[in-house]
Amino acid sequence: MAESYNGYCVKCREKRDFTGEVSESNNRRMAKGKCPVCGTTVTRILGKAQV
Repeated sequence: MAESYNGYCVKCREKRDFTGEVSESNNRRMAKGKCPVCGTTVTRILGKAQV
């Protein structure tokens, strides 16, 4: 399920809105998607996953 998130693009050096998928590892949720301007992978850590 793709949702819209706001994350920091390291290549553009700006915060961008991106659509991404939520993945989970080490009990942490993370949204991962592409920057709409440059196409670099943008991630945002969302917090602990509910067990």
